[in-house]
Amino acid sequence: MRGMGGTGEDGEDCPFAFNFDSASFKVGDTVSYRVSTMDDWPFVGTLLEVHADYVLISPGPTEPDARYRGTRESRPMVDGSEI
Repeated sequence: MRGMGGTGEDGEDCPFAFNFDSASFKVGDTVSYRVSTMDDWPFVGTLLEVHADYVLISPGPTEPDARYRGTRESRPMVDGSEI
């Protein structure tokens, strides 16, 4: 895992430690994911399930019941139709 140091306001470190290594993904990891309809904009989520070829992501406490299926790659891709 590695954080995104220096990406906060005024040079502060980002408060998230992201896992960008898809081979080591595990439940509970924080990931940066993308949505196919949102021009590669980064989102933060937590892995709920990890499978051989996909992951299930929770977008966080503001949407406690949402579950997004994403590709299993360093920054998972979620199909925009799921949002």
